Amino acid sequence: MKYLKHLLGILVFTCSLGTMHACKVNAKETEKNATQSIAEKPSKQFVKIALLLDTSNSMDGLINQAKAQLWDIVNEFTHAKCGNYSRPMLQIALYEYGNDNLSSSEGYIRQVIGFSNDLDEISEKLFSLTTNGGEEYCGQVIHTSLKQLDWGKNADDLKMIFIAGNEPFTQGKLNYRQAVANAKEKDIIVNTIFCGNYEQGISTMWKNGATLTGGEYMAIDHNRQVVHIETPYDDVIIKLNSKLNNTYISYGSLGREKKMLQSAQDSNAEGMTPGVAVKRSVSKSSRLYKNSNWDLVDAFEEEAVELSELKEDDLPAELQGKSESEIKTYVDEKKKEREKIQKQIQEMNAKREAYIAENQAQETGELENALISAIKTQASKKNYTWD
Repeated sequence: MKYLKHLLGILVFTCSLGTMHACKVNAKETEKNATQSIAEKPSKQFVKIALLLDTSNSMDGLINQAKAQLWDIVNEFTHAKCGNYSRPMLQIALYEYGNDNLSSSEGYIRQVIGFSNDLDEISEKLFSLTTNGGEEYCGQVIHTSLKQLDWGKNADDLKMIFIAGNEPFTQGKLNYRQAVANAKEKDIIVNTIFCGNYEQGISTMWKNGATLTGGEYMAIDHNRQVVHIETPYDDVIIKLNSKLNNTYISYGSLGREKKMLQSAQDSNAEGMTPGVAVKRSVSKSSRLYKNSNWDLVDAFEEEAVELSELKEDDLPAELQGKSESEIKTYVDEKKKEREKIQKQIQEMNAKREAYIAENQAQETGELENALISAIKTQASKKNYTWD
């Protein structure tokens, strides 16, 4: 996806849990806000991205690109900012359509995951996708995502659909014009990514599907292999990632399962290419990788759990039988260790990016370029910036 490097934000879509000012405020709101207390807590800002991926027989290349480039999108969104203030929270949803293994009564459509900021789970779901022949109903999958997902009502949120496929946009009983009109009413921008010839995508109405909501139309070579540039810093970053994993302290019924999932997604990334493993490691060192629902370090930082409420069995073996004071000291030490490792990864990645730039090499991913390009264009209209 040629323009994806300019999304997946991202799909980058992107995931700070801090509070933030709205990125777009009209004149009346500005006047009203001027009279409010400066200490008033600002509202949270969301970027919501729904990826609708064709998983019919010919789409293996598309799915592989999505697997490989998720972390590019996340790393891009690490730098997104609402105006001059705080960072937006990123949520990604995933649908598959056009697969004979899916229910015909549902239009060969399946919600793979609803809006989520759990990056490990999003990665797991991407790697679970398989392809098979089927009917691709673009209008229906757009309509389904509008109906099932919680898009929210905040006019300042950035809400986008990215639909990718290679069959005519007009297939199915539900007219795509009705579906995209409903999206526009909800302030949701529909971006279309045709996997094939640019002119063919226009003639099969993919461009029209995007234009009706002010979205972007893009054509990509979905079978093009993603190019990752090797650098002298890759092995260092991957080793630091292993150390980073040792700073996670699982707790509760989800803890052990989620820690295993973290490791499994490391393995999935490494199985693609070393470059993907590096980019995932960088994502894990960013503000967007938070796991307060199973990791005590994040949970304490975000005040998501009370230590006094945890049962002995909720704690990992190394903390069972310890006093609250001892547990807090242990968690604090792991937090400091994590912050140190994350800083080292960020420093190594800065050198890595400089190396790539100095050697005039460009990492290319068709889907990634398509998504990020469209996101930045549409985000700028709501006063988002990148630093």
